[in-house]
Amino acid sequence: MTNQEIEIRHLQHRMTGIEIGQVSEEAYFDAMSDRVRGPHRHDHYFCFLLEGGSMGGSIDFQDVDINQPALLLSCPGQVHDFRHAEKVTGWAVAFDAKYIDQSARVVIENSIANIAIILLNDADKEWFVRIFQLLSAAVNEEKPAQFRQQLIQSLLNSLFYGVVNIFQYQENERIQAVSSRSVDIVKNFNLLVKANFHTLKKPADYAAQMNITVSYLNDTVKSITGFSSTWLIKQEVLREAQRLLFYTTKSVKEIAFQLGFEDHKYFIRLFSKTIGTSPASFRKTRGAGKQKHASAALKA
Repeated sequence: MTNQEIEIRHLQHRMTGIEIGQVSEEAYFDAMSDRVRGPHRHDHYFCFLLEGGSMGGSIDFQDVDINQPALLLSCPGQVHDFRHAEKVTGWAVAFDAKYIDQSARVVIENSIANIAIILLNDADKEWFVRIFQLLSAAVNEEKPAQFRQQLIQSLLNSLFYGVVNIFQYQENERIQAVSSRSVDIVKNFNLLVKANFHTLKKPADYAAQMNITVSYLNDTVKSITGFSSTWLIKQEVLREAQRLLFYTTKSVKEIAFQLGFEDHKYFIRLFSKTIGTSPASFRKTRGAGKQKHASAALKA
């Protein structure tokens, strides 16, 4: 079967900043362009609706396996790599953050979970399928229309609102046993870590900014996430280290300094102990400086 015969409309582009396509053949992953196949990151959102089949890979180097109807949302800057699939059917859409309601974006980007995966029941799945169909029809409409862009943006926001509503409900179910104060602390801590991990490496640094004690911060973070605050800070640092090793040709020493380590040898030891391989070996194994997979920005 040739690519032309595969029944797939992969990310057809009809409007600046939005690409959408239907996945109706397992060979989808083989037919993907180099811009999308393999580990890659974007500066835009990527939403994948799995209607049927199963798929697996990683997001920000965390393994992800889905074998039931689900919706996956990758935020700007995250690295995702769909390595295998079986009998996959569904939809994919990539879109610029400028089209999305800021308040809805904050819910996803400030959530406790680093990865937005939503498991769907039959009713939810059918609702999302219908939204994707309407959005695809609007994006690929050839006839000029005065309010076409507004229609597309409204449909895109409807999709995003649907994602946020279910995501927030499922996250609330996971944390309903803890106080709202504790949740706010963890969310604030996560935001501060994402913004300051280059320079602040100790829980005490963040506790001081939040005007709470280190022990209270550690206990709260541990009770909700299951991980220590030290571990979460370290993971954010090493996640960015992996991104830089994969997507840039900077030396290990340069990356260490960029991440706020004065002693690059300490960075190498930390990386090796935590990841299980040295930075140099990680780069070699994953494919050094794969620029062809670097951020393919949607036109502003």
